Amino acid sequence: MIKAEWLKIFKTRKMLVSIIAVLFIPVMYAGMFLWAFWDPYAGLPNLPVAVVNQDKGAEMEGVKLDVGKDLVKKLVESEQFKFVEVSKEDAEKGLNGRDYYMTLEIPTNFSEHATTLLDDKPSKLVMNYIPNEGLNFLSAQIGESAMEKIRGEVNKQVSATYAEKLFDSIKTMGDGFTEAADGSGKLDEGAKTLANGAKDLKGYLEQLASSTVELSNGTDKITKGAGDAAKGANDLSTGLVKIQDGTGQLQQGAQQAASGATTLSQGVSQYTQGVGKVQAGLATINDKQQQISAGAASIAENAGALNGAASQLTAGSAKVEAGITALSNQLEGMMASLPEEQAAVLKQTLGELQAGSASVHNGLGSLTAGTEKLQAGANQVSSGASQIAAGQSQVLAGANELTSKSGALVEGAKGLQAGNATLAQKLGELNAGVKTAVTGSNTLASGLNELASGSKTLNQGTSTLASKSGELAEGSKTLADGTTELVDGTSTLSSKLGEASEKAKEVHAGEGTYDMVGSPVDVDKESVNHVPNYGTGFSPYFISLGLFVGALLISIVFPLVEPAIRPKNGATWFTSKVSVLAIVGLIQTILTVVIVKWSLGLEVYSLGYFFLTALLTSYVFLALIQMLVSIFGDPGRFMAIVVLILQLTTSAGTFPLELIPEPLQVFNKLLPMTYTVSAFKASISTGDTSFLMQNYGVLLGFLVVFLVITFGYFMLLHTKRYSKVAEEN
Repeated sequence: MIKAEWLKIFKTRKMLVSIIAVLFIPVMYAGMFLWAFWDPYAGLPNLPVAVVNQDKGAEMEGVKLDVGKDLVKKLVESEQFKFVEVSKEDAEKGLNGRDYYMTLEIPTNFSEHATTLLDDKPSKLVMNYIPNEGLNFLSAQIGESAMEKIRGEVNKQVSATYAEKLFDSIKTMGDGFTEAADGSGKLDEGAKTLANGAKDLKGYLEQLASSTVELSNGTDKITKGAGDAAKGANDLSTGLVKIQDGTGQLQQGAQQAASGATTLSQGVSQYTQGVGKVQAGLATINDKQQQISAGAASIAENAGALNGAASQLTAGSAKVEAGITALSNQLEGMMASLPEEQAAVLKQTLGELQAGSASVHNGLGSLTAGTEKLQAGANQVSSGASQIAAGQSQVLAGANELTSKSGALVEGAKGLQAGNATLAQKLGELNAGVKTAVTGSNTLASGLNELASGSKTLNQGTSTLASKSGELAEGSKTLADGTTELVDGTSTLSSKLGEASEKAKEVHAGEGTYDMVGSPVDVDKESVNHVPNYGTGFSPYFISLGLFVGALLISIVFPLVEPAIRPKNGATWFTSKVSVLAIVGLIQTILTVVIVKWSLGLEVYSLGYFFLTALLTSYVFLALIQMLVSIFGDPGRFMAIVVLILQLTTSAGTFPLELIPEPLQVFNKLLPMTYTVSAFKASISTGDTSFLMQNYGVLLGFLVVFLVITFGYFMLLHTKRYSKVAEEN
């Protein structure tokens, strides 16, 4: 069976070529993926990043700061990315046009904010980081890590600048201590002179205490007289204020009267003009009223004639209606001799004539009643028009008399206006004079009040001076004793300032000191089980993926169930298929290990364990695919793809297991790729033999289970397919 399987492979050129091609699938998957992601950070200097420097610089204690320019220079020299300094417009255009992966903007106030550290409200230095995440998300994440380094560099630069200023200040402070020590020596000499002067002051203050008693007695009389004068001035000021209020109110009333007289004069003029217009209108109405009376009389006369005519029409219509009735009665005898149709038409015509004449008679009756009412109304209109004409003649006579008297009214209003204006003017002058008097009286009262207050203060002050001068004399004794202690203190101050000056001069700062202040902490990285690059870190994941895909494709080009010849039993049938898959798995493993180790330069902890892990991985995946495809056929291949998807998401080959959703974490322990990835990690990086053997044990368990299930299927299939054929033969 084994020989037959291999002969069939070598004799079938299409199958042979397909199997050979499948042997390179794991190398293509693992090798190409690892080659592409071997060390992506090595290409960062080729990643274009736009830098927009808008910093205008600043001054700090006379020193020019240009932090933005210095930062751009260091970024370009670092070659961490392909930094390109451009304008803001070009940066936005390049970012949207996919020329740059990200933009770093340095604002105009960057250096200015660096000078605010010692202010009450310091401002932080802000840089704008704008990634084009849609162009490549990972480049944006890498850019964020780079921004942290850039931020640290700026922090270091700003801190070093302030450290330099700080140590310069310490040096200046040392020089100040020296000058202060010199000054304290002079202060000591002055303290001695002060002690001598304090003794002389004591004698003078004793004489002052005796003289202030006499001064206190004289100020009592001054205080009494100033109080009386202030009271009289206050009374005068109060009276003048009342006069001022009265004249102000009187002036306000005169102004209102003048304003009212002006308004009255204007109203009388307008009234006179209106009366003239009324007079003219009434004359016109009087002329037209006569025409209205004549027209009303004519309407009344014609309404009477119209009423008479309507009465005659009513009488005539009554006669017509009676004639039609008589005609109808006469024709009734004749209609009996006429044909039935003509008699019916004639009878209908007579009926219509009777109805029409009745309607005419009724309408003329209504017309007669209306003309009677019209005549009565016309008579009333004619009578009213005559009465209106008589009343309008009386109104016109009154308007003429009113017009003749309005001139005298206008002249009187003008005279009243002129008199009120003169009164308001003179009252204004009186009010101004009273205001001046009030101001003067207030000033006088204020001055006298201040004099009274000052005399009281003087009196109190002389009393206090008399009482305190004695205390001052006593205090001068204390002052003399204190100056003696001051002499001792200034001597001590002079010696201590000298010592402080010496200590300040011992501080010597340089570039190393500034760098220490700017960046006091360095981090030393000591890796456990060092992984040199991305390719090494992803190798367990991509090699497992490549070997699984290779196992899946071999099921397409090589028949996993159909025998090359008739099998004698299920065991030989199973063995023949497994022998081919074993050789395929071995060749795939050898090609993968050779290419990854020597072409890509993968560094492994143990080459032997690495090869053994790859071989065991290949066999486990081949056994899994053989079991699924042998039992289920094409649906088995679909099931294998589902298993592959679950393994890729839950094997923790990329992100840690704890970072994936909890429902998916359940599959981590159930699928073999979890243990192939762990075994590759141990054989490549960690060298943890104990952990490696644990994973080997699990993988061998998977391998045995898959093979046993497949073996049982072949035994069952042989029984079903070939035992009946043997019985028939």
